[in-house]
Formats: sequence, C-alpha cells, structure tokens
Amino acid sequence: MKNGPKPRPTDGELAILRALWQLGPATVRQVQEVLNPDKETGYTTVLKLMQIMHEKGLLTRDESERTHVYRAALSEEHTQRQLVDHLLERAFGGSARQLVMQVLSSRKASSKELAQIRGLLDELEGGRQ
Repeated sequence: MKNGPKPRPTDGELAILRALWQLGPATVRQVQEVLNPDKETGYTTVLKLMQIMHEKGLLTRDESERTHVYRAALSEEHTQRQLVDHLLERAFGGSARQLVMQVLSSRKASSKELAQIRGLLDELEGGRQ
C-alpha cells in the first residue's frame, strides 16, 4: 500500500498524526506521551497502531537506530485537504457552498477567523478576473 493514494486515517490514526505534526520526527514513546494527557493510551497500543500506519503508508520510519523514529508521510495540510474532499463529496454532494454555510452556521467564528475568510474570498475572486 506504500505506492498509490494513501488511505484516510481513522480517528486514532489522526490523533497520532497530529502528535507527529506537533513534534516532528518522534519515537513511539514521545508520541505516547503527547497522547496520554487526553486518554490513557498504552505504549504497546501506540506502537501497534504506528506499525499499522507504517504498513499503510501513513508514516515513514527511520530504522537506522535501535529506537525507530517515525514521521508523517504526508503534511498536515495535505491530509486535511484529503479529509475535507471526502467529507465534501459524501455529506454535501460536492457543494462547497453547502459545506461552508454549514460550518459557519454551526460554530461561531472569531473576528480574526472571519477576516481571514474574507481575505481568502477576496483573493479567490481576484484570481477570477
């Protein structure tokens, strides 16, 4: 599965990816320590999940030392786009308008977030002219 499109991560896998995006290259122990404040996740559970993620192509692994160091195979931005594309198709029939309207109506955006959204919309509209 290492060649070709990467599978969408499960919720547990996404938690590990978030830890790796935060930490950068890390050992299983380091990832487990980041996950532990949220829930009691055992070392062997994290190890097994990271081994599976490596087999799926979601993680890369440096085996040059005794303690293996893992990295996310894809960037946070790439993974987020993949997940949003999937959600957009499945839940909103491909309608970006419906997705954005639902997001903005279901959770209050801060003034800063709204300004960033307006800036992005202005930028996108400027590219169409």
